[in-house]
Amino acid sequence: MHPDAAFRTDDRMLMEALVDEIGFGMIFAATPDGPRVAHTPLVWANGRASDGVLHFHLSRGNALTRYLDGATVLALVNGPEGYVSPRWYTDGAQVPTWNYVALELEGRVSRMDAPGLRDFLDALIAREEARVAGGGDWSLAQVPEAKLRPMLSGIVGFSLEVQAWRPTLKLSQNKSVEERERVASGLEAQGSRALAELMRRLAA
Repeated sequence: MHPDAAFRTDDRMLMEALVDEIGFGMIFAATPDGPRVAHTPLVWANGRASDGVLHFHLSRGNALTRYLDGATVLALVNGPEGYVSPRWYTDGAQVPTWNYVALELEGRVSRMDAPGLRDFLDALIAREEARVAGGGDWSLAQVPEAKLRPMLSGIVGFSLEVQAWRPTLKLSQNKSVEERERVASGLEAQGSRALAELMRRLAA
């Protein structure tokens, strides 16, 4: 989390929506083998962010899998990011910086049972299939059980009970409205449209 309080938020609904919209993150944990990180989809338990419980899964052979049950971990969700050029300021005698959105979630992990893993995968697939262009439905029910069973045995599901939320929304809040718009326009011209939109919407 950035140390400047100007880049933080207490908007829980915004943080929950960020996780749901991006839907993918990293899990960091200390292990007897040293620090490790895994990359995984993230889904709110029961589809309700208000419960503060995230579900994710890892390969059974992942370096983190055997250490996670009962561990305290850090989940990181990265949003849009982009380089900010000093040329975009009225006064160009400034240094470059980087605008970005990130959310750290700290909490305790527990291992799912087999039905919980299946429910999580069904929820994950339903969420993502709804975002696929062209419509249509796809579900695990379309995979023959004899083929699906060994695939499911190769992954492990986990629940993360979020105990601390640490957001960073570094969107030039320490600049004037006029300067923020210049930066947003510069980022937009560079192809960082999502970051520019967040600057206009959240840092106004």
